[in-house]
Amino acid sequence: MRTDLFARLLRPVLTAVAAVALFALPAFAQQRPMTFMDVQLQRSGGSWTPSPDGEWMLYTIRTPDWEEAESQSDIHVVSMSVGVSSSRQLTYTDDKNETQPTWAPDGSWFVFASNRDSENGDNQLFMMRHDGGEARKITGADEGVSRFDFSPNGQWMVYRSGESGQEQLFRMAVADLPGAEAEQITSGDAGIESWDWSPDGTSLYFVRSDAFDDADKRRREAGFTVDVRNQTTSLSSLWAMSMETGLERMLERSDDYSIDNFNVSDDGGWISFTGGSAERYERNITGSRLYADQYLLEVATGHIERLTDNYEVGESGTQFSPDGRWIAFSAPDEMDGYSMTENRIYIRAIEDRGGEFRKLGSSFDQSLSMGFWSEDSKTIYFSTGVKVTNQLFALDIENDEVTQITDERAVVSVARDEDTGTILINYQDPATPPTVFTVEDFDDVDDRDEWLQLVDVNPQVSEIALGREVEVNWTSTDGKTVGGVLVYPVGYQEGTRYPLIVAIHGGPASADVLRFNGGYGAQVYAGAGYAVLKPNYRGSRNYGNEHRTDIVGDYFTLGYDDIITGVDHLIAEGIVDEDRMGALGWSAGGHWSNWILTQTDRFKAISSGAGTMNWISMYAQSDVQRNRQFYVGDGFLYEDFDTYFDQSPLKYITNASTPTMIHVVEGDPRVPSPQSVELHMALKKLDVPTELFMYPGRSHGIPDPRNRLVKSVSEMAWMDYYVRGIGDKFEWEQVLETLEAEAEDTRPVSDQ
Repeated sequence: MRTDLFARLLRPVLTAVAAVALFALPAFAQQRPMTFMDVQLQRSGGSWTPSPDGEWMLYTIRTPDWEEAESQSDIHVVSMSVGVSSSRQLTYTDDKNETQPTWAPDGSWFVFASNRDSENGDNQLFMMRHDGGEARKITGADEGVSRFDFSPNGQWMVYRSGESGQEQLFRMAVADLPGAEAEQITSGDAGIESWDWSPDGTSLYFVRSDAFDDADKRRREAGFTVDVRNQTTSLSSLWAMSMETGLERMLERSDDYSIDNFNVSDDGGWISFTGGSAERYERNITGSRLYADQYLLEVATGHIERLTDNYEVGESGTQFSPDGRWIAFSAPDEMDGYSMTENRIYIRAIEDRGGEFRKLGSSFDQSLSMGFWSEDSKTIYFSTGVKVTNQLFALDIENDEVTQITDERAVVSVARDEDTGTILINYQDPATPPTVFTVEDFDDVDDRDEWLQLVDVNPQVSEIALGREVEVNWTSTDGKTVGGVLVYPVGYQEGTRYPLIVAIHGGPASADVLRFNGGYGAQVYAGAGYAVLKPNYRGSRNYGNEHRTDIVGDYFTLGYDDIITGVDHLIAEGIVDEDRMGALGWSAGGHWSNWILTQTDRFKAISSGAGTMNWISMYAQSDVQRNRQFYVGDGFLYEDFDTYFDQSPLKYITNASTPTMIHVVEGDPRVPSPQSVELHMALKKLDVPTELFMYPGRSHGIPDPRNRLVKSVSEMAWMDYYVRGIGDKFEWEQVLETLEAEAEDTRPVSDQ
């Protein structure tokens, strides 16, 4: 039974819950605490796809399959006028996936991708009606289908298929589906990368590499799998193909840059694109858009204008206004070199060839982004963070004025479907898992009473007792106000002091907000009787440009002070027991965990996840360098080692005395595992209790769900043992018994 599963999985947690007499409180009599298995089994919705008439919405629900350590996706439909009660599941495949639901031009049926008939996992395309009936297979591509779309004029469906690096485009006549023959319409040795339609559907634009490296393909097939760092790769060019004649023509090729993404104006007269560096190291590294610029092509004449010329400045891709008058992008407030300052909007009339871009939003002390335009092209709407929330804002481009639209104690982002104009509101708060609402009229976005909920992906949350989450603010050592999120223990009683977990977010240019179960599973800790502080220390976003950049040149000092004064504030408020405190974090949160380890012995336990120890070695080991240089010191590392080592936890490691658990992915490219190995070895030699868990993979986060569970469970066991004096540290039985449990009741209750 499911209750037995949870009990066996987290026996120390349930023991702790009993210790604080959680279930003695009548309000929680019918609920149980959250567990890390609850976190693993949460479903996720996506692919929100309104019908052409705006009456229906297709979407997917991805369900974790714990036994197979995978997940599975099905397609659902909901009435956009009735809401969540009308939601229906359309596809049912226990171990296969249905994805990419896309309405046919007339809205009477839809197409989706699925591997339901595949033994090797390749997707084929199927068509189906939303009001009932079986799905019918419409493609049989040898290498499967990776992406598809209908032409704006409704005549064609085009999909991409082929061997990796050699994918081509194929078309099928919509009128002949499901029995239409597929016709290959592009050719060449190299494959099609990104592609899009002209607004009238008569042309296809696509990006294709200038050459295909056949020798590289053959050496891999022969078993030579060596990974050549920053391998030489071909540049890419922009092409067009006539759907009538089938003729291809090159629109732009350059030896100076490689074309990446592109955007077509609504009137079809212009194409903007990103030109990335031709130098292989700059083009291939993470954050390569720093070494790219924006260009504008006039379709009728072929004339190309370079819009930006900014080395080490990362602009967003450009967007056109609906009326075809404006072109705009977002970029840092300072455009004369690398910067982590708040973003602004830069705008110019498209036809003002060679003209200057006007910077908008300078008086707004948060970041602006290119969300979506108003229909009259006078306003750009965007979502951004405000302290511990996320809200919708409007930028009046004529008057350069920013206005806040929503005001929810939650995380809100709003989007408008380009094809139908439908408004979708993505929403979550501490008691509400991510979900989607809609409104009939955009003017109602700021009126919560007018919102209609469309989906409820995780109804089982009603069974769980959640700790109250609130915004909390305090004064740091330099007199500045700092904020964050406080999660009270479930069943909190005023006057009782509770053990504390300080959960430190990564980034550092990120923020903890009032969302569902943030902070590394903070609600699991709350259910076990902990208070959890999620501090938005100096370096975090959402608090203005100064707060975000205060750590530049001295990475740790102010952030550390902010965290410690936040802890002191909770102690002074009578919430926290100062003799029972632990700290944990991942990435930048791991950096600060390591710094805390070397600066204080106030914490009884620390868990360091993918944290740095030595900025000098980290600089070369990591897949990013420029942001390290920006934060630690803008001097050149190889001419200024002292600045980097003075800010390295390793320099102060002999101060460490706190039991520390260490977690890292072996092939982590961002904060490479040797940083964690250095920490572990130092602590072992210093006789500080420590454990190092190194997870397989080549990503910055733990890729396998089973190992994510191991990290969470072992981390809490470490905290329980050293912070609260309960349990026996981590025992493998806590996880292994999960696999022995009956599988029949390990999924969330299905409501749709």
